[in-house]
Amino acid sequence: VDPQNGVQVPVVSQYFLILATLVFLALNGHLVLIETIVESFFLFPVGPVTIPENLPMQTVLWISETFQGALLIALPAVAAILLVNLAFGVMTRAAPQLNIFAVGFPVTILAGFIMMMLSLPVFLPRFSDLLERAFVQMLGLFG
Repeated sequence: VDPQNGVQVPVVSQYFLILATLVFLALNGHLVLIETIVESFFLFPVGPVTIPENLPMQTVLWISETFQGALLIALPAVAAILLVNLAFGVMTRAAPQLNIFAVGFPVTILAGFIMMMLSLPVFLPRFSDLLERAFVQMLGLFG
């Protein structure tokens, strides 16, 4: 149970949240965030607001980088689960007496854990690259 919101949170989701937080801290993301906040006070002083002319393009680039990073992270797991479900669909069609709910759910969960185990060594360097690019984009957004 998430103590802040009082809702049920899956264990795997909590694991990835802690992992992402640790990678963020290991890459000094907290320092970059504080530096960006301090820099924003110099670039956008109190008073009349002047928007940089490259802000719309930088925002579009930032959104596209974010979407690309999300796809790079999620695509292997989604593809693996899709292949498992496709295989079970073929097996159910070939053997209708097979109880797909009794067999399919545990195998799908097992395939998800195996895919998570196999993709974790590839995920961490990719995630650190994505965070570094996000820091560059965030600092580029301010000037």
